Amino acid sequence: MTAISNSKRGNLLRRLARDKRGVSAVEFALLAPVMVGLYLSCVEISQAIGVDRKVTQTAGALANIASQVTTISNSDMTDILNAATDVMTPYPTTTLKITVSSVKIDSTGAAKVVWSDTRNGTARAVGSAVTIPSALAVANTYIILSEVEYGYTPTIGRTITGTLTLSDKMWMSPRLSSSVARTS
Repeated sequence: MTAISNSKRGNLLRRLARDKRGVSAVEFALLAPVMVGLYLSCVEISQAIGVDRKVTQTAGALANIASQVTTISNSDMTDILNAATDVMTPYPTTTLKITVSSVKIDSTGAAKVVWSDTRNGTARAVGSAVTIPSALAVANTYIILSEVEYGYTPTIGRTITGTLTLSDKMWMSPRLSSSVARTS
């Protein structure tokens, strides 16, 4: 082995310090993980916003359809609940819970459930009290309440956030009569 003299070692270090050939590769290696992370985060956030938007559209569709009739039979309710799950397309509906209820607001402004139907959720008990927005508490009226809940599991960030519960509810007045009756 030959020892490198101090002057040769100094020249080698100066040349190495001036060499710019690998700078781009080093910069790319440092920035690539950050850029990939940002891209995947944007994709994940966009997906979650899309699902949340579908939840809101589903709640609106449920209330809208149910409020456009005077009477709802069992087969009608099945069709309404099926239509609501169709609104969620292309997202899977295995974690989708939908409930539609008719609520009577009495002369004192108290709101109580008249009837309630659900798919994958818990129907509201007949006669149970419901808290409604004060602007909707018109004495001696009926209102349709639709509630939608969706368990969204992020594709990439599921280990960080787990399943997120996205939910929305919609209130609508019956359109063709003062109330919507529920038959068998």
